[in-house]
Amino acid sequence: MPLKPRDAALRLGISYPTLKQWIYRGKVRTITTPGGHHRIAEAELERLIPAAETKTGPEGRRSFRKISGRNQLVGRVLEVKVDGLMAQVRLSIGGQVITSIITADAVAEMGLRKGDTAAALIKSTEVMIVRP
Repeated sequence: MPLKPRDAALRLGISYPTLKQWIYRGKVRTITTPGGHHRIAEAELERLIPAAETKTGPEGRRSFRKISGRNQLVGRVLEVKVDGLMAQVRLSIGGQVITSIITADAVAEMGLRKGDTAAALIKSTEVMIVRP
C-alpha cells in the first residue's frame, strides 16, 4: 500500500518539506490519487535508502567495526533523544523501527544524529515470536 508523503518522510528519516521538494523536483516517483495527492510506493522508498542499508551479510557491515556478532541490522537513525545519562535511539531498518536505550556518552562518542547510517547489533540467547 503506497504511503502518504509525511509517513514516507518519517520512514526515510528526513523532513516532510525535504521530501515534498524531492517530489516537486522529480527525484521521487509518486502515484497521484484521483484527488491530486501524492503517494509513494514501498519500492520507491527502498530505492531512496542507500545500498549499504539494504545489503546483508559481511558486505553490508563493511564500514562498521569487525565483531563476532552476526545479527547486525543496518539502517538509518530516525531519532536520538538524550535525557541525563541515558539516550533513546530509534533506527529504521527495512521499514521496521528498532529502539535502543544506550548511554548519552555512547551517543556523543559515536556522534549519532538523525539521518546517520548505523547498525543495531542484536545479542540474545532467545528470540520470541508473537502472533496477533
